[in-house]
Parts: sequence; C-alpha cells; structure tokens
Amino acid sequence: MTSPLSKLGLGSAQFGLDQSVGVRGRSPQIDARDILDIAARSQLAVFDVAGHSAMAETALGEVMPRPNPFRVSISTVRADRGPDFVEQEARAALRRMGVEQADAILVPAASELFGPHGAALWDRLKSLKDQGLTRKIGVSVFASDDPLGVARRFRPDIVQAPASLLDQRLLIDGTLAALTGYGIEVHLRSIFLNGLLFLPPDRAPNHLKAAASRISRARRLIAEGRSDPLQAALGFALSRPEAATVLVGVSSPAELSAVIAAASSPPPDLDWDEMALDDPVALDPRAWAAA
Repeated sequence: MTSPLSKLGLGSAQFGLDQSVGVRGRSPQIDARDILDIAARSQLAVFDVAGHSAMAETALGEVMPRPNPFRVSISTVRADRGPDFVEQEARAALRRMGVEQADAILVPAASELFGPHGAALWDRLKSLKDQGLTRKIGVSVFASDDPLGVARRFRPDIVQAPASLLDQRLLIDGTLAALTGYGIEVHLRSIFLNGLLFLPPDRAPNHLKAAASRISRARRLIAEGRSDPLQAALGFALSRPEAATVLVGVSSPAELSAVIAAASSPPPDLDWDEMALDDPVALDPRAWAAA
C-alpha cells in the first residue's frame, strides 16, 4: 500500500529566511534546517522553492540535507526581464542551493505566459529542459486562468493549482481530471486556503463575513466526523486521484511534524461536497486585500 506521505510536498514560502530572527526568537535558518531534516526523514519527495532572495537561497543551500533527497522545483523571475536574465537567475538559484538539476522550473503565474514576453520565456524554458538543467517545466495557475486553455497552448509538464475542501472549483468542473488526462502532473497548492479553515468565525475579517457561516458549517461537519481541520484538509487533498503532489507550507518544525502526523492518519469519512464554498472573494486570497 502506498504511503499517503508519498504525495506530500513541502513549500518554502513560510520559512522566513529573509528575516534575521523568526517569530519564536529562533534563527529562521535553524528552523529551516530542522524542517528539512524532518521532511527528509519522512521521505517527502518534492521541495518547492519560490519567491526568495539570493541570500535566502544561499541559506537554504547551507542547511539542505546532503546528498539532496528532494526533487527541487524553482520559479522563474518575471518574463519582462528577458529570457537571458530568466536563464541566468535559474542557474544562479540552483547554484546557490547546491542543486545540480531542478526537477521543475515553474512560471509563477499564467499571466506571464500571455504577456508580450511570454513566448520567449517559454521557449527558453524548453531549451533549458533540453539542456538538462531541469527535468520538467510548468506553470502555476489560478482557477480564473482557464488552466485547460493554458495547458492546450503550452503543453506544460506540471500545472500547480489551488484546490482544497473549501475550494473545489477545479475539481467539480473536471479541470484537474482533464489535465491529468493530458498526461500533466497536477500539484495542488493552497490546501489550507491561507488558514481560512482554521480561523474561528468570530475572528473572520469583514470581507470574509459572508462566507463565515459556510466555514462554520464545514468545521461542524468535521467535528461531527471526529476529525479536525488539519486532518480533514490533508485527507481531502491527499485522497484526490488528480493530485500527483500536495504542497504544504509550514513555518516551524513543530508545524511540519503535526502535518506529517495528520497526513499519516487514514482520511476521515466526511461529506466533502457539503464543505465547498462558492464565495469568489473567500476563495481568492488575491481579492482579500482589495475587498
């Protein structure tokens, strides 16, 4: 039987490596080292590195277990910097982390591909794949990006997409199933929807008040099923056949240990359909600041 941890991947966005001191007073680099050690011991396969400074990438390289046990994904810089700069930065990021070959290089937003520099960016990524700098190339999308249209036009190896028990849009409309039918690896992200499922209703900000009652209902269904939000969120995502990888972000070794313990448990038997939200503001963290 395949372990549920075989699908679990780790994102680095919450490591806080661009800060000198973490929120708990510990060095972010020491926390990152301990997080990566736990991930390696638990045999998490995918490590997604995105949005860091050169200094943070160097710090990651200093604490990454050796030999590197992870399939490392990185993201490109903006397409308007030009394909030469994109390649230069991709090579530099891997060098700083001590990684010889990326498992994937991802375009961080589908909009980058449809801009005036998108075609040149994609052609350069295909060239880097041919040269062996990366095994795969892909793109990160939002539900509103027409992911199937992106896939038909660019034929990526990987699509990284948001999906969770609260945000089931790309599952319900069959988009993620269709992507896997094209032979594309689907990596789920935002499975905790920026922590929305963990937020007590009385602490929901004003722009999420409209969804608060549905979130409360989801939490009640989870409790009635003798589960908790962390186990339910992981159980839902890891049980999806469309997902090749489920990415989680953590900010401390304790958080990753809790995630691994919850993911190792059998998924709860819950009515997932009853938990889906249809509030466009609640489902798109980009809209939270503007709401």
